[in-house]
Amino acid sequence: MENITIDIVSDVVCPWCYLGKARLDLAIAEVQDTVGVEINWRPYQLNPDYPPEGVDQKKALAAKLGGQENVDRAHGMLTQFGKEVGINFNFDAITIGPNTMDAHRLLLWAHSEGREMQNRVVDLLFKANFEEGRNVGDHAVLLDIAEKAGLNRTVIERLLQSDADRDVIRSEISAAQQMGVSGVPFMIFDQQYAISGAQTPDVLAGALRDIARMKKEARAAAN
Repeated sequence: MENITIDIVSDVVCPWCYLGKARLDLAIAEVQDTVGVEINWRPYQLNPDYPPEGVDQKKALAAKLGGQENVDRAHGMLTQFGKEVGINFNFDAITIGPNTMDAHRLLLWAHSEGREMQNRVVDLLFKANFEEGRNVGDHAVLLDIAEKAGLNRTVIERLLQSDADRDVIRSEISAAQQMGVSGVPFMIFDQQYAISGAQTPDVLAGALRDIARMKKEARAAAN
């Protein structure tokens, strides 16, 4: 079996990132007998200038997308795509557009407990925002998620109240932008190959098989 590491540059308020994760999960399940996959979630902020308390999501999105009609069209398409992979997008429930710095800090701390823990936290963050309409910039929400995932609530609360690792998050985002990342999700396979956007499961499964094959051929050639 070949093992592939995927670094996913993502923001937890990006619906395409949630969709991309669900599609990738299906692709990994499809190739699990021949390819082992490990995932690292890397930060990106679509709205780094939002204040800590967040903004009015509906007004901000309408302004960003050029009117409510465009918002409704995008949400309709995403809702349909979501249903195909088991996501129940509930855009009407989202009232606050959060600043995601603290959510990314939580993901960084979750990663220190292992990739499985980080993946569990990212799932809960996506679900809280897109299906439950919870404010993932709110410390109380983040603490509930941390505790539900199995992290130490007291430790996370202390960290959130500090400025711990803000510079680490900013540095990672800057590094991604310098690599040319201007939109998310952006998936980097084995630090060599990149796929941009929420590609379909068949495309992702094909990429995993191709990379695994190339790795196997390269190893055979080296021997």
